[in-house]
Amino acid sequence: MVAYQIEGNLVELLRPHYHRTENEGRTLIQSALMSSASIEPTEKELCITLAPLSSSHRSKAEASVCNELNRMGVAFPDTDLRLRFAVAET
Repeated sequence: MVAYQIEGNLVELLRPHYHRTENEGRTLIQSALMSSASIEPTEKELCITLAPLSSSHRSKAEASVCNELNRMGVAFPDTDLRLRFAVAET
């Protein structure tokens, strides 16, 4: 249930940036969560770089969600490391 709720929250972050959210939002979020990523810790951040999605407009939407998450200033649980999300350049 918690995973479904988090997925729903990510879909809501996607909504202003992707006009097909109603039909494809959950699929796009699921694709982003299942894609490969790199994780690089620094002294103050945990940088997560996601792989781009299958098309440029989906990757732009994915990057918009990353930007929204970055604005929230979320920390990795039980640490002071701030999570920083990005999408790799193609």
